[in-house]
Amino acid sequence: MQSKVGPVSRSRGRPRSFDRETALEKALLAFWERGYEATSVSDLTRVMGIGAPSMYAAFGDKQALFQEVVLAYGARYASFGDRALAEEPTACAAVARTLREAAVMYTDPGHPHGCLYAQAAVNCSTPEVAESLRERRNATIAAFESRIRAGIAAGELPADTDAASLARHAGAVIQGMSQQARDGASRQELEALAELAMAIWPRA
Repeated sequence: MQSKVGPVSRSRGRPRSFDRETALEKALLAFWERGYEATSVSDLTRVMGIGAPSMYAAFGDKQALFQEVVLAYGARYASFGDRALAEEPTACAAVARTLREAAVMYTDPGHPHGCLYAQAAVNCSTPEVAESLRERRNATIAAFESRIRAGIAAGELPADTDAASLARHAGAVIQGMSQQARDGASRQELEALAELAMAIWPRA
């Protein structure tokens, strides 16, 4: 006789009454706008349009949800830098493109201004979250440095170029652009800043 366990187990439980990806995007925008610490579970459930039990069942606790948000943000909004570093023929062109595209993304009226990696870290008292965001920001600087060192090896930049300092300068510029976007700087103002930042680059 055929067992009925399979069909019963597949139908167990109620199906979700919300779209998970839509809810995740709404949580992403809330964290981006308010920061991690200032965004409460009640804020999240309100913007996501679900109850707390549904949120916990679908995403885990607030910290687990935020970690998923960070991954989604990296894929949807912060990948322009990786593309520039991979696609441009020189280190100078790659960093210049990254800064120009940051000016566009950080001031886009379709979402909160600035960078989530910087904004979500403001007044963050949760060590694991603060550290994960710090690692993301430092990874950007490390990627700049790696591309600059490749440029030195290829003869694009002088052999005595200080790759670490030049990469940290680019990191400071892009982080400053994020805060200035939050403070109301326009795309054109940030693009002008990016051009000035690139003027210090050494030439081969």
